[in-house]
Amino acid sequence: MSQPPVSIRLGDTAPAFTLPDVVRGEPVAFGGAEPLAPCTCVVFMCNHCPYVHFLLAHFVALSHDYSARGVRFLAISANDVASHPQDAPHHMQTLSQKMNFGFPYLYDASQAVAKAYGAACTPEFFVIDAAGALAYHGRYGAARPGVDLPGGEDLCAALDAVLDGRAVDVTQYPSIGCSIKWKA
Repeated sequence: MSQPPVSIRLGDTAPAFTLPDVVRGEPVAFGGAEPLAPCTCVVFMCNHCPYVHFLLAHFVALSHDYSARGVRFLAISANDVASHPQDAPHHMQTLSQKMNFGFPYLYDASQAVAKAYGAACTPEFFVIDAAGALAYHGRYGAARPGVDLPGGEDLCAALDAVLDGRAVDVTQYPSIGCSIKWKA
C-alpha cells in the first residue's frame, strides 16, 4: 500500500488544493490564488471510522460556533472506496446532510491532498493561519471513545490562538483514529 510522505511542519505553507464538494457538486479551492480566511481548519475524516463518529456531533457544533468567528472548515475524505465503499461520495453526501455540516465535505479521489499534508489517520486536524502557514497539526482533544466525552480542547486552543494572533502551543499531540485507507 502507498504511504504518505512526512507531514508538513509547523510554519510550512499549507499545500493548496481544489477538490469536489460531494454535497454541492462544485469544486472548492484552498490556497493558491484563493484569499485565505483568518483561520482555516482542514480535517481528514471519513464515514466509517468510530473515532470520527465519537466526536462528529461535537465537532459539527464547534464548527458552527467558530465559523461565526471567521474560521473556515474543510473536511476531506481520502479513503480508497474500493476497500471501504461506505466512504464513497454518495455516502459522504448523506452523512453531511444528516449531520447538518456547515462546511464542505470534499473527496480526495487521487489521495494527492492527503499525501501532500502527510495525513495518516481519521480524524486528523490541520489549522492554518491567514498567511497560509500551518499553526497546528494533531488531535481534537484527549478524550477517546468509551472513555470520556469529546471536548475538542486541543483544537479549540489552536483556533483561539490563531484568531487572537498568538502563537499556538508547540506541544501538539498526534491524532489517534483509523488509518487512511490507501490505494494499492
